[in-house]
Amino acid sequence: MLKKLPIEKDIETKKVLKKLASAHRALAELKGIVASIPNENILINTLGLQEAKDSSAIENIITTHDDIYKAELNLNGFKSLSAKEVQNYISALKKGFALISKNKLLTNNDIIAIQAELEKNTAGFRKVPGTALKNATTGETVYTPPQEYTVIVDLMKKLEQFINDDTISDFDPLVKMAIIHYQFESIHPFYDGNGRTGRIINVLYLVMKDLLNLPVLYLSRYIILNKGNYYKLLQEVRETDDWENWLLFMIDGVEQISKETIVLIGKVRELIFEYKHLLRDNYKFYSQDLLNNLFKHPYTKIEFIERDLGVSRITAAKYLNELVKDGLLVKQKLGTGNYYINKRLMNLLIMR
Repeated sequence: MLKKLPIEKDIETKKVLKKLASAHRALAELKGIVASIPNENILINTLGLQEAKDSSAIENIITTHDDIYKAELNLNGFKSLSAKEVQNYISALKKGFALISKNKLLTNNDIIAIQAELEKNTAGFRKVPGTALKNATTGETVYTPPQEYTVIVDLMKKLEQFINDDTISDFDPLVKMAIIHYQFESIHPFYDGNGRTGRIINVLYLVMKDLLNLPVLYLSRYIILNKGNYYKLLQEVRETDDWENWLLFMIDGVEQISKETIVLIGKVRELIFEYKHLLRDNYKFYSQDLLNNLFKHPYTKIEFIERDLGVSRITAAKYLNELVKDGLLVKQKLGTGNYYINKRLMNLLIMR
């Protein structure tokens, strides 16, 4: 039977404390480099869509970078259910970020709102028993989460208190993040979207604790690369109360992905400045809004330029076509419309 929070025993072993120090250093460096990007929407859009793709892939919702960015354009002639699911994820992430930005709280109502945005339904917490987590290959039941609605609500209330009230536990925030993730996935409160909602909660919690200013540390890539171990360690906590290995796994993920993201953001920042100089030195129509658009939307279109720059459709098309002529963008046709790819930015995102 799943225990309510808080955890009574001290799970911050020497190994965990040692690992925490290096993870916090990497996280602090990530927070610093994020602040050096001129427009926060650039990172939320580009890195958020990468995370949405990876997090959805864990649930076997497979799509391509090309499909994701085409879906964002809403062009006639393009339809992809998988890409739409990924779009829902980025929408849910942004909704969660907006909710916690107001008062640095993450309530159960917020979590329900995030899941509703993700799944596009309002089912809320599970009311009908019968949910079981099964081995995808053998079909064998690996874990049966709480079944009764009243039990789920009670466990979620305790989790909500643990997330928001720091007097309940003085564990390090990264340890608390790992506990929250374990508890949420073990309660499994929704019919669908538990894994993806849980991964959104991870990064929102880091923002709540001021370890990051923007939700840009995404553990889904790390989980994909270590999927077997991830599920194994979750189950070991349930069966044997082995917290140390689970905590080390999650903290190591924070450190690894922080370091990878630092490198990626550094490369994006270099490319932004390169484009800034090229545009400013060679085009009379250069503006910061144009630069932001080309990096906020790796795939852009005439309507985005119209909206962001406040220019006519003819002027927006002229700007984009001139950038295509000089090799800064690549023009593609889909249905009756055109879209324009920042190929060098896409190469950075795909190669990560």
